[in-house]
Amino acid sequence: MKVVALAGGIGAGKFLRGLARVVSGDDLTVVLNVADDYDVHGLRVSPDPDSVTYWLGGVFDRERGWGRRDETFRATEELRAFGADQAWFNLGDLDLATHLLRSDLLARGATMSEAIGRIAERFGVTARLLPVTDDRVATRIDAVDAETGQALDLHFQEYWVGRRAADRVTDVRYEGAADARPAPGVLGSIEDADAILFCPSNPVVSLRPILAVPGVREAVAGRRSRVAGVSGIVGGAPVVGMADRLMPAVGLEVSAVGAAHAYEGLLGAWVIDERDRALVPQLEELGLRVAVTDTIMTDDARAEAVSRTVLELALA
Repeated sequence: MKVVALAGGIGAGKFLRGLARVVSGDDLTVVLNVADDYDVHGLRVSPDPDSVTYWLGGVFDRERGWGRRDETFRATEELRAFGADQAWFNLGDLDLATHLLRSDLLARGATMSEAIGRIAERFGVTARLLPVTDDRVATRIDAVDAETGQALDLHFQEYWVGRRAADRVTDVRYEGAADARPAPGVLGSIEDADAILFCPSNPVVSLRPILAVPGVREAVAGRRSRVAGVSGIVGGAPVVGMADRLMPAVGLEVSAVGAAHAYEGLLGAWVIDERDRALVPQLEELGLRVAVTDTIMTDDARAEAVSRTVLELALA
């Protein structure tokens, strides 16, 4: 059975840990968001691919909620002592090696696909990890400064990490997406898949940038009957992250229904949490097959159970 998962961020990593126990090796293809990528101290940092790789490779720091386990931050502390401009971005010392390798590979002419594959191999990841595109795409946040009222145009990392999401968001854009090309293997894997799954990721900054690359939305829409997803919004709030600050800015209600609307015309089925059972009629009115379960993935066993639920629903 061939499965494709569209993924970005921590919620995706948790889910994929469970899914990889059900779909092994390269029967699982993960199409990754790269619109969060950001250049820090001259290095290409790629948060979503790295997060997914660290989760699948068993080195993610579950306690802190980001980065690698047993991490230290001596290099970042020294950069702060220097007063470096981008020292607000925490780069762990182990994580730094990943960014150094990727940046060197790219500088030598490698593609992002090749860099992600090399890093995945280092951590023993057997799933096929693909960036949605090898081209540069950036999520940009139009916002208003909370103190001065000044209009701001920020990279997502500047908004989320640098300014700690303090600004009111008015719009979200995917710069460069319209001119990007799907990375090799992305469209073919979607077309050949028995099931296509939307991970419980932030719909605005993790999954919609994937769908903004020409050809991807159309490929998913063509397989709609085999497309299912898991809502990352539970009880009217995101399980992790800041989706509640971004969804209203693009006209989405902060609910499991609003998250489903983010993928309108693409989903055939939707998995929601027990706390949102009352929303089933609204979701069924959208033409979706719906399953209700405990979607809070406290460990790998729970993540496996959620992945089995959504996979069975996609194949129903």
